[in-house]
Amino acid sequence: MKFSDVLCAGAILLVVNLHWNAAIAAEAIVGRASVIDGDTIEIRGEHIRLHGVDAPESWQSCNDGDGVTYRCGKEAAMTLDQFLAVSRPTRCEFVERDRYGRFVGICFRADGREINRWLVESGNAVDWARYSDGRYAAVQATARSKGVGLWRGKFQLPCEARAEHAGREPTC
Repeated sequence: MKFSDVLCAGAILLVVNLHWNAAIAAEAIVGRASVIDGDTIEIRGEHIRLHGVDAPESWQSCNDGDGVTYRCGKEAAMTLDQFLAVSRPTRCEFVERDRYGRFVGICFRADGREINRWLVESGNAVDWARYSDGRYAAVQATARSKGVGLWRGKFQLPCEARAEHAGREPTC
């Protein structure tokens, strides 16, 4: 076998391997999740943005029902971490890549609970209808009527807070 034949065969194997790995990555990522913030986790070095939900930023503050200011972004992240710790590993199904190249997915605990849905249901995030097509609208309405999480007081939508923080108009 000539060197050029070996080189060609190696290139073909490399291309097949890259496509195979991309197909696997596009299907799901499974592993122990670390919380980056209230709507972003990391599994095996991959940052995963939770599809269709928007949680307060880590620096964001909200007011509870008694008018007391609290770090709602920090609380959302800590609560998510506690929720994930109950049933590991986490599995995330690929939806798309966002403009930052992050994996955007719908994620589940080992016991089958959908993480994205739980975040909205518990009031730690809002349904981001722009991306979810209203997938979580019903559980958000329930969270709001129960006054849980963010809904126990007053808060600025995370997308609005980010825009204001960056000095631009919101595009929520």
